Amino acid sequence: MIPSLKGRSSFHRFCGRATHYSLYTHPKGGQGPWADVTFDRPYGREAQFQGVVNDPLTVGSGEFLPFEFPLCYFLEQHGYDVTYCSNSDMVRPERGLKCKAFISVGHDEYWDIRQYESVVAMRDAGVNLLFLSGNSVCWVTPLEPSGDGRPGRIISRGGPYGGRYKYAEGREEEHGPFPHRGPDEGYLIGARNVEPVNGGGDWVCAKPDHWMFAGMGMRRGERIPGLIGWEYHGDPPADLAGLEVVGEGTALVGGVTPQRWTATIYPGPKGNFVFNAATIFWSQGLSSPPGHTLPWSHWTRPHGPDDRVQRITRNLLDRAIEGQK
Repeated sequence: MIPSLKGRSSFHRFCGRATHYSLYTHPKGGQGPWADVTFDRPYGREAQFQGVVNDPLTVGSGEFLPFEFPLCYFLEQHGYDVTYCSNSDMVRPERGLKCKAFISVGHDEYWDIRQYESVVAMRDAGVNLLFLSGNSVCWVTPLEPSGDGRPGRIISRGGPYGGRYKYAEGREEEHGPFPHRGPDEGYLIGARNVEPVNGGGDWVCAKPDHWMFAGMGMRRGERIPGLIGWEYHGDPPADLAGLEVVGEGTALVGGVTPQRWTATIYPGPKGNFVFNAATIFWSQGLSSPPGHTLPWSHWTRPHGPDDRVQRITRNLLDRAIEGQK
């Protein structure tokens, strides 16, 4: 499981003060290439705490407690053999190649190109990939050395993933120029970072006869309230071999403007699979650890643990661990 260390560092403001910059509070703007942030600073409060989760526990923990810890709690509660490492540990594939499944969780937006290449190598070697996350693999984020030469201590927004696809081109035009451009993330995660990429809504079943819904009696069109948000994925590549849409629906931006989201699954080359849950909030349906505060998004919010989210996740993990029977 890969907690999003880069995401936490990009959002938090040192000491929680507006004058102490995150990637989102630079005076030139919140989406350009001009800000660098370092891991060598304590966590302040998230830059977006008034819009997503106003949880005092984020001071000192960033996004870990609100968006990632519910998955950790679920996995350990149910006895899964889980190993944790950070984005910066994945610049080479060796660690991941020892595992049966790679799990991206929460708000996994910022990836070094080397991490992208590592996860592609893992998929191609037969590792199952579970993107229980939203807005994943959106920005190229090089890991740079600190001023005293320690490797991998500074990050910046280097440029969009997306290749020459329209969303990457739009981000370049609106916020660039950027020094880097990543590949089309849709061919890894099974969907893309659409524009706009934020909003809220229900997670809706689209293919109830798929094995990931086994033992549930779920119906096409059945909804899991509030599970989509605050960012998601959509617009899957139509030419990705074997791709199936297992969930789809509409999120509302600001409670008004509709945007389509899409959850997908596709086969890897060695009997493995890649699942895209298409929401940051997936882990909210898995557990509610002591002291947990539910997030909100665009006039909607997840409702907490849901046995359908738990069963889907167990079906995916069991298939990843045991293989196709």
